[in-house]
Amino acid sequence: MRIDFFAAVGIAAAMFVSPAIAEPKHAIAMYGDPALPPDFVSQPHVNPDAPKGGAIVQGEVGGFDSLNPHIRKGRTPWQLRFLAYESLLGRSYAEPFTLYGLLAESVEVPADRSWVEFTLNPNARFSDGNPVTIEDVVWSFETLGTVGHPRYAGTWAKVESTEVVGERTIRFTFNVRDDELPLIMGLRPILQKAQWEGKDFTESGLDDIPISSAPYVITDFDPGRFVLLERNPDYWGADLPFRRGTNNLDQIRMEFFSDGTAMFEAFKGGILNTMRETNVQKWDTQYDFPAMQSGDVVKSIIPHQRPTGIKGLVFNTRRPQFEDWRVREALITAFNFEFINTTINGEAQPRITSPFGNSVFAMAPGEATGKVREFLEPHTATLLPGAIEGYALPVGDGTERNRANIRKSLSIMEDAGWTLQDGVLKNTEGAPFTFDILLRSGASEPQQIADLYISALQRIGINPTVTTIDSAEYTERTKAFDFDVTWYERGVPSECPGDGQLGWGGSEAADVEGSRNWAGIRNPAVDAIVAEMLVTKTTDDYRAAVKALDRVLISGRYVVPIWHQPIARLAHAKQLRYPDVLPMYGDWIGFQPDVWWYEE
Repeated sequence: MRIDFFAAVGIAAAMFVSPAIAEPKHAIAMYGDPALPPDFVSQPHVNPDAPKGGAIVQGEVGGFDSLNPHIRKGRTPWQLRFLAYESLLGRSYAEPFTLYGLLAESVEVPADRSWVEFTLNPNARFSDGNPVTIEDVVWSFETLGTVGHPRYAGTWAKVESTEVVGERTIRFTFNVRDDELPLIMGLRPILQKAQWEGKDFTESGLDDIPISSAPYVITDFDPGRFVLLERNPDYWGADLPFRRGTNNLDQIRMEFFSDGTAMFEAFKGGILNTMRETNVQKWDTQYDFPAMQSGDVVKSIIPHQRPTGIKGLVFNTRRPQFEDWRVREALITAFNFEFINTTINGEAQPRITSPFGNSVFAMAPGEATGKVREFLEPHTATLLPGAIEGYALPVGDGTERNRANIRKSLSIMEDAGWTLQDGVLKNTEGAPFTFDILLRSGASEPQQIADLYISALQRIGINPTVTTIDSAEYTERTKAFDFDVTWYERGVPSECPGDGQLGWGGSEAADVEGSRNWAGIRNPAVDAIVAEMLVTKTTDDYRAAVKALDRVLISGRYVVPIWHQPIARLAHAKQLRYPDVLPMYGDWIGFQPDVWWYEE
């Protein structure tokens, strides 16, 4: 990669002339035009007149040993990626993948999106008062892309050159055609170069409190116990239209607990003032404590329109017992979803049928036709049964014994070379089929699901073990793909899926420790379809490509999917309020605490 620096705008302009077809814009969308004009006043899903003040206290299970979320090493509160750092552009959660000016006052791309230019806002400042400079931008991109978390490496590898073309303007030229790249670059966090001079960025832990350009700064913490962020009264971007009506709370405090039970008790006792509940039965039966009865705590239901993503038990296909898709099919068939769903939730919740379910990108039932089939047919040699002809998850009878599916599961295992011998499923050498389910300590719902699943597997002669470990060890083992089966949750954080799908389904990511490809997916069809998806010319072609990808991923049988919830359930102090207009993503990144406020 080449990095060139020019001392003066005039020199840069003479050496690098922009095509007439490109011009600076206030925003950029993956497809179509941004919904808001250049002179917009505020985002549609905020209360621009929201009062400032108050605090929100959230709970988390686990702990932390670092405040730097941009490196592979260590455990960091996930919220810090979004609350403690600013990016060049900010994402609107009220519309499909669309970004507006933040640190950058404008963005410029040509028609083919072969490069992108960002021009910094001259008022942009870090929390210590120093300006955000082009040098900070260059250093941030290069550092994150080379020694940062693996999530950044793939994008950086697609950058051919970085050129400073003005005092406040930087251009990234790409070496591949990928229409999403300008947007991904706009979302990269910008760090202060000076903070890290003379330090090993990859080893940063609790001694390095971020110097940030974001609205909040870390003012206090106790390792493994809490982190306190306070709204920066000198935040440079408070008057930006994109920020108006957001970041209303004076304090954001994150309390950490050993397990979910302790966290819930803390909420009931008033230590926390907000709680997300994913267990429907618990929501219906246990939210009757005194503060709820008095009205000091209220319930809110938040609907959303985002894809379901995938959630459930993931098979590590790097392990020999899961290499055969038939084995994975048999284990999915033995999973008594209908019984488990009702047992845990009290009332049935809709099942996740594919990563892009609940959206316009979800595969249609039955055989692939039209453009979807056109995307699939070049890859028939690597596609598994169901990708073209149609794949649907097995449906049980709702009883605990689930006899028909158990018989079918055993039959599939026999086809794969495993037979029932003296009540134990064994191969031709007499070795039993077994595996371990790795779970994080305190994860009560996954534990419940695993226990019920094991009861079903025992009926076909499989007796898995369950290993429960603390949060720190769990993080390290899953980063290193050191598990047979574990709990897996991956959202699809965009109504315009892009090359982020390669992070959890691409072949290259399968060999990168710390990537989201926990299943070890190495399917050339995934790689090829994502590549085609990123250069489609029409909305119809794009949707067809995503639907084709959806078929490849679900027919790969990599995950035993459970249920999704088309609504979020939040219990919170009555003083915590949110706007009447909800973002299309619902209770997601950018919602709580971002657009909430505190009002007596």
